[in-house]
Amino acid sequence: MHFGFSYVGLVFLIMLFVPNIIWSKNQPKDYEKYAPKENRILLTLERIGEALVSTLCLIFSDFNIRISGWSAFLVMAFAIMILYEIYWIRYFTSEKTMADMYSSILGIPVAGATLPVLAFFLLGVYGKNIPMMIATVILGIGHIGIHLQHKNQIK
Repeated sequence: MHFGFSYVGLVFLIMLFVPNIIWSKNQPKDYEKYAPKENRILLTLERIGEALVSTLCLIFSDFNIRISGWSAFLVMAFAIMILYEIYWIRYFTSEKTMADMYSSILGIPVAGATLPVLAFFLLGVYGKNIPMMIATVILGIGHIGIHLQHKNQIK
């Protein structure tokens, strides 16, 4: 692991944050009924994971583009982030219901939570960065857990 700025990490964060900023003005109908019921443990894990992943992806130059046998992991991670953007386009052009928010894409459940976690985990694999992989597992437990909780509540 090598400390240094990661422009790839910055691109991933931009791809993550821009739709979430737009979402803050386009939340699904009745979302305010579900948010207060979120499991506090999952919420804590999500917040810790968010902080760690956001920091780690920027401070390790190992995530920057380099040709190696591990490059396929970066390509997969980027492809998953593209799929994440497609998920958001589909959501923003929908009726913006809770079901739309917690929908799957290509069979991937709760895609809005699962796709970025998977992409950042693969970024960690590409960079051979164990702290990033651990941070994404923490994030995944909280973030995917909360999304699954909401999805189960709307059934």
